[in-house]
Amino acid sequence: MKSLLYAVLSLLMLSQTVIADDKSAAEETLRSKLEAVISVLQKKELEIEAKKKAIIEIVTPIFDFSLMAKLTLGRKYWPGLAKEKKERFKELFIKRLKESYLEKLTRYNYTDEKIVYNAPVQVKKKIHIPTDLISKDNKISMLYKLYKSKHNWKIYDIEIEGVSLITTYRSQFNQVLSSGTIDDLLEKLEEPENKRLGKVTSQ
Repeated sequence: MKSLLYAVLSLLMLSQTVIADDKSAAEETLRSKLEAVISVLQKKELEIEAKKKAIIEIVTPIFDFSLMAKLTLGRKYWPGLAKEKKERFKELFIKRLKESYLEKLTRYNYTDEKIVYNAPVQVKKKIHIPTDLISKDNKISMLYKLYKSKHNWKIYDIEIEGVSLITTYRSQFNQVLSSGTIDDLLEKLEEPENKRLGKVTSQ
């Protein structure tokens, strides 16, 4: 009986250690990337386009853009698409998502702003990391959602002031697909920036 109890306690302790290690690893991965991004944004000698290029090179390894594309269409639409339609959608969506992410990042002056990392939260096998972007008179709450891939932790969604990117895009895309086709959606995604579907909102 004692042996069984010890085994159970050991298993529980091991499980807690793994969870703690996962939280630490996920936070370190996110922190290193975000700090590298802010470092680029603070370089006054770089032109805006050079900053954008450097930022994309930094964050691309941590974002699972392909998974995010699938999640925006969900089980209702993604499985039924032909392979070429899936590839074209992913290409257009990823381009759009990168543009939106860069637009949000470059909107702020990072000379007097800092990122505060709050305690990571275990959600099943995923890790959610709440952060606050704080300046002298403003605070923006962002929740990064990560999962563990074969090689590293990757972001699959971000909430900005409680608004999920994936949920917002899915709502926009559903509006088109509920009365149209995937070709209609692809056409809208191909339109110039000022004519596209409404941008993801953030506070």
